[in-house]
Amino acid sequence: PIASPMRTVPLKLVTLVCEPVLAGRLTDELRALGATGFTVVEGRGEGSRGLHAGEIPGENRRIETLVPPAVADRIVSHVAEHYFANYAIMCYVLDAAVVRAEKYAPSSSTH
Repeated sequence: PIASPMRTVPLKLVTLVCEPVLAGRLTDELRALGATGFTVVEGRGEGSRGLHAGEIPGENRRIETLVPPAVADRIVSHVAEHYFANYAIMCYVLDAAVVRAEKYAPSSSTH
């Protein structure tokens, strides 16, 4: 038998890379801005300013959430307004084709 095609819904993958001290506050704010969940991963790396050298020892945190476009816009605006000027934080948004989208955007319809 031929398998049925995978049904996906277009969402946005919002990724934040930040100092460890910000992770708890940011995850609380993600929920308040409309995210239904998130993943936090420890990491390390080097960017335009060289190796990470935060005031508090430890690895960076990468926080990812899958959200509808309007929620992604709210998150990006919030992070830009409240964090960019004073913290080592990076934010980017990618298009994602999500399976089981009801877990991330309950009102989304599949196609």
